[in-house]
Amino acid sequence: MSRTITSFDVARLAGVSQSTVSRALRNLPNITPATREKVARAAAELNYVPHGSARSLSTRITSRVAIVSEELTNPFYPALVEPLRHYLNENGYRTMLVTDDEDDALTASNLTDGSCDGVIITTAARNSRLPDALRKAGLPFVLANRTTDSETEAACQFANEAGAAQVAELLAELGHDDIGLITGPERISTSIERERGLRTALEDHGRWLPGRVIRRGDFTAEAGFAGAIDLLDSPIRPTALVCGNDYIAMGALNAAKSLGLSVPDDLTVIGFDDVAMAAWDLVSLTTVRCDLAKLACDAVEMLLRLIDDRPVDTLRVTDVDLVLRGTHGTPRR
Repeated sequence: MSRTITSFDVARLAGVSQSTVSRALRNLPNITPATREKVARAAAELNYVPHGSARSLSTRITSRVAIVSEELTNPFYPALVEPLRHYLNENGYRTMLVTDDEDDALTASNLTDGSCDGVIITTAARNSRLPDALRKAGLPFVLANRTTDSETEAACQFANEAGAAQVAELLAELGHDDIGLITGPERISTSIERERGLRTALEDHGRWLPGRVIRRGDFTAEAGFAGAIDLLDSPIRPTALVCGNDYIAMGALNAAKSLGLSVPDDLTVIGFDDVAMAAWDLVSLTTVRCDLAKLACDAVEMLLRLIDDRPVDTLRVTDVDLVLRGTHGTPRR
């Protein structure tokens, strides 16, 4: 069986670097006409087609990457999409935004029509069929801020379990025993990992997270408000609420205010992500900082390596940090 021709083979035949091949085939600037022609001749001689697609070379290079995102009305996604666009533009790629409507087949058909060279997926659930559809179409893709049930897909994510463990450590040090969790859907990897990290670390400190103190919904302020109202109206009221992201935490803060509770005197609220408004003086949210720029940089680098047929890590994990602001305190006795 003959092996697949890669951009490194083209580079060797043309007598240039692999990165020069990549730039020449994408019609990026700072490549001389002579070099561009030499690369094109070598690619044609080797019948080189990027990432194994059966389509012709001339129709395959689009210099465009698709970003699959939720509706940008959720402020987290513009905060992630913007650095993704920045790093893609720095590397000569335009972007096309595809809204995930939870119809994997429809989304896949919109992505595999030859309009892009690769895809960054920011929304996949653990059981999503979209990655498999892209793989079958020969379209390179990277999961950003998500993982799925497959262990072979290129993905980058935050150290969600470690960040949640830092939250548990803080709550134990402060003396909280009655702790509630308001988190996102069970099918989302970030929800799973943050809950698992919190639960494990709390158990290490002799504390428990039973199902009765967990509320699940969307990663929205509305879900945070509803979950907090429900938990704070229970017979055993939590003294601390851990929230699956900062927008859930914003809703929990609003719920506490509507019930006449003072944060942090009556209730501790901790978020996750450290979005821009978490640092506002009116919010001053204690949260776990996730570096979206670093995650975006990793996602773009991984995808470009896949597009260029270069080896790539299966998983990259970005460290997180606990940011202490004004919404945590000792429980009222």
